[in-house]
Amino acid sequence: MIGEFDGIDMAIAKQIAEENGMTAEIENMEFDSLIVALQNGQIDAVIAGMTVTEERAEAVDFSTPYYTATQVMIVKEGSDITKAADMEGKEIRVIQGYTGETCVSEMGYEYEAFKKGTEAVMELVNDKCDVVVIDSATAQKYVADNEGLVIVEDPEAFASEEYAIAVQKGNTELLDKINAAIEKMLEDGTVSELAAKYTDAE
Repeated sequence: MIGEFDGIDMAIAKQIAEENGMTAEIENMEFDSLIVALQNGQIDAVIAGMTVTEERAEAVDFSTPYYTATQVMIVKEGSDITKAADMEGKEIRVIQGYTGETCVSEMGYEYEAFKKGTEAVMELVNDKCDVVVIDSATAQKYVADNEGLVIVEDPEAFASEEYAIAVQKGNTELLDKINAAIEKMLEDGTVSELAAKYTDAE
């Protein structure tokens, strides 16, 4: 779902620009036309929840991935949920319209969807559900903020996608600046904070 990363993408673009003493000019374009615009020199970089694929990597150069979208399960310590199949018959919470909802729906399990990540996690904290399915970066923040919660991963049930920034082939000067800023933001936790913030945006 491309739309859900609008917020985090813009925030990261602005942060990268600030790190390099620049101002980010955000242009809203059709996703399908982004690579062509990049190749034509209309734009300098694409940050739009773009998944790294071999096909795209032939047309553009990708930065260090800034976000790995993997769905995980948040449960209470001591839970008997150790894999996705264990959610059968359990009280499941997801965030409305996000990938977690799609995954749980495709698995055929019943669930309740909330507009905000915090609302879903509070259900778990208050023993109103057994598990919350949410993306990994956001999950890390909620688990850090709420004692007694743990993350359960199941890579076989939940595929992961890496999002990166695309630049024109051979534009190593810009790519190096972008990579340095991304690596700093990953190390200091900025990306996890932004992920949690935008998951909570209405």
